[in-house]
Amino acid sequence: MKGSVYFRYSATRILNNQLVVEGYVYCDTCRAGFETPKTRRLADAMVKLVCSDRKTGGVVFEKEGYTDKTGKYQIRVSEDHLDQICDAVLVKSPQLGCATMSPGRERARVILTNSNGISSTTRYANSMGFMVDKAEVGCAEMMKMYREDEEDV
Repeated sequence: MKGSVYFRYSATRILNNQLVVEGYVYCDTCRAGFETPKTRRLADAMVKLVCSDRKTGGVVFEKEGYTDKTGKYQIRVSEDHLDQICDAVLVKSPQLGCATMSPGRERARVILTNSNGISSTTRYANSMGFMVDKAEVGCAEMMKMYREDEEDV
């Protein structure tokens, strides 16, 4: 009896509670290392969802996706990844002039299980970014604004 209840629960969980990983990809036009008013969202950027075994580190799940015209991606996952470490990872920029991955912004950890108390099936990943080779005009002035704010603290 216990086995049949567990089986139905597992089948329902897999079929009915599909998770969606959602996030944004941007181009850091000022090489700031974070999003600024001059940041542009990237359409058609390729991202990948990668889950690894917590003990061995071996990759057990991968799924690719692309950003839409607003720079947002959504990757649907129909399996529960309770005992795995999952990250959204940048793969490729659609813009040649903005193709270098920003250090520390090239991946975003996501929790992909329904067994953690989160009622929503959407998992929001931190924004990930590429950066230009050379900062655009006006960036130095804008970055000065951030330094002035630090001095006021």
